[in-house]
Amino acid sequence: MAKITEGYMPYLGYQTYYRIVGERKDNGKAPLICLHGGPGSTHNYFEVLDNVADEDDRMIVMYDQIGCGNSYLDGHPELWNQKVWLDELEALRDHLGLDVCHIIGQSWGGMMQIAYAVDYDPKGVKSFIISSGHPSSSLWEREGLRRIKMMPQDMQDAINHALETGDFTGEAYDAAVAEYMDRYCNYWLGEDAPECCTRPKKSGSESYVEGWGPNEFAPTGTLKDFEYIDRLGEIKIPSLICSGISDLCSPLVAKTMADRIPNSKWILWERARHTCFVDRHDDYCVELIKWMNQHD
Repeated sequence: MAKITEGYMPYLGYQTYYRIVGERKDNGKAPLICLHGGPGSTHNYFEVLDNVADEDDRMIVMYDQIGCGNSYLDGHPELWNQKVWLDELEALRDHLGLDVCHIIGQSWGGMMQIAYAVDYDPKGVKSFIISSGHPSSSLWEREGLRRIKMMPQDMQDAINHALETGDFTGEAYDAAVAEYMDRYCNYWLGEDAPECCTRPKKSGSESYVEGWGPNEFAPTGTLKDFEYIDRLGEIKIPSLICSGISDLCSPLVAKTMADRIPNSKWILWERARHTCFVDRHDDYCVELIKWMNQHD
């Protein structure tokens, strides 16, 4: 069983928690850094990949981005923006000496990868695994609103009323959002869900609302103008794009990335929603290990 090391990195006067599985070895295998979703989710679900440290003899680094989990902070809306989170990634790489690495990002983590590649031109990144991320908030919103039209009329009415009035409360609205998320996100919340996906955690609700918005299909926060479709061709890092057939990241969103990112490969997973590495864990790990070894 791989060794697990936990620690904290000073950042902006606060503390960023990190968790390392395995140890760095002189075996030519670059560590894997995990960027969780949200913004405001936590590293927890990435613990399902702990087995990769043993099976591939590779160090894995995951962390709670500032504003959530063991890096929880609220009352600072000025912090919940793309630059703060990307600078945190840079600081973590420097703090842990991760000059060479692979990076996997899920959902918002996938957005981070795209912006990191285009805006920061990072060195030493062997490959990306973009898991259910997106290159465009407006495209994500359009796909969400398209899918809402497939829901029962009363649920469509509840969501549309909330969008028109800005009142995101009420039983009808909550039920409609729960149905939407059950269709496209919450596959892994069943009775057989891994412990790391169900244990209590401190989600960053403020960082989510300030950064993204009140729900998955209405970006109103600091990331509402996240638009990188026309710059995807600038990404030189080999990219494995993974998405589920019933994913918040719709096949159109994933294909948009696959068509425009050079040296990319797309896997569309059946029987998977927004967390392919949980929903199709064993198969996903096979592809993940194969990909990283191809690009070390």
